[in-house]
Amino acid sequence: MIHKVAAFYQFAALPDYRELCEPLRAFCAGLALKGSVLLAREGINGTIAGAPEAIDALVHELAHGALFGGRLNNLELKFSTAEAMPFGRLKVRLKKEIVTLGDEAADPTRQVGTYVEAAEWNALITASDTLVLDTRNAFEVAMGTFEGAVDPGIRSFGQFKDFAAEQLDPAKHRRIAMFCTGGIRCEKASAHLLARGFAEVYHLKGGILKYLEEVPEAQSRWRGECFVFDERVALGHGLRERGLREQELGHDRDE
Repeated sequence: MIHKVAAFYQFAALPDYRELCEPLRAFCAGLALKGSVLLAREGINGTIAGAPEAIDALVHELAHGALFGGRLNNLELKFSTAEAMPFGRLKVRLKKEIVTLGDEAADPTRQVGTYVEAAEWNALITASDTLVLDTRNAFEVAMGTFEGAVDPGIRSFGQFKDFAAEQLDPAKHRRIAMFCTGGIRCEKASAHLLARGFAEVYHLKGGILKYLEEVPEAQSRWRGECFVFDERVALGHGLRERGLREQELGHDRDE
């Protein structure tokens, strides 16, 4: 059986996120879905796998159903497949942030960097005045990244603030193009940089996954594999599974 995998997120006001947890868990369980969903006051972030029709039912409920009442009308969604179920169980958890940065000024619902579609990404990152910045942790960067990208050398995304304070200068770095796996970390990172006075901040819409899905390998500036937070471990161009074994890698996950 081929499993359909949905990765999704949206920053949206969910003041009732605690009350949403159990109904969402029950809905997913009723569809025999497995994976992980984070709920916070600021929105939702998850990766879920199951039968194609079950995934479609979940996506419809999130975007159009009564549970969220139309508040998730701008979900960032990416679909891929897995030959085997990539998750061992279903987890729906409450968090302070759906991606942890720890900067209250970084609010993507108020301001966020300029989205760049995958088809336009190569032109942006090859411009001589663009600083290309990988916002993922060092383990992920070591597995693969874009040509010429700066590795911030962080163990978790929460350390990005320190990297930016120590290594980035609004007067010197006039144009920054950043990327991450699916786009969510860049939403927070770009909001953080804009709040600190950086003038031009861009990020890859849909993240590396969207780029690998849409950009032909012959035209790609991506090198290596893209780590994903499930038992497939890494994906390549066309979102193909790479056949790596997670237990051989040894790492700390940065969700």
